[in-house]
Amino acid sequence: QVQLVESGGGLVQAGGSLRLSCAVSGRPFSTSGMGWFRQAPGKEREFVASINWSGSSTYYANFVKGRFTISRDNAKNTVYLQMNSLKPEDTAVYHCAARRVGRTYYSTSESDYNYWGQGTQVTVSS
Repeated sequence: QVQLVESGGGLVQAGGSLRLSCAVSGRPFSTSGMGWFRQAPGKEREFVASINWSGSSTYYANFVKGRFTISRDNAKNTVYLQMNSLKPEDTAVYHCAARRVGRTYYSTSESDYNYWGQGTQVTVSS
């Protein structure tokens, strides 16, 4: 059974930082692109960042460029999202997602991801 478990969310003041983690189990990890998406209340889920199988290529939504960094540790089957300079508009539930085994590249499209975590709440106060 494939599981993606996010952690690291919480309440932080504007300008602060959080580091999200997503641990993957039940399937090979190192041969799949991974992504982070978020969903704010009353809004559709949106792409945040993605990374290829090796970590050598990444892609970010414009609204997080220069503030967020996605990375992965294939030895630990974990992908991370370092979030700095947080803003109140970053408040959302953050989900990690995994592409099918062998789909090694990053992607911004939700439909390219086959496995999803339950999400972790990030709340940024002003």
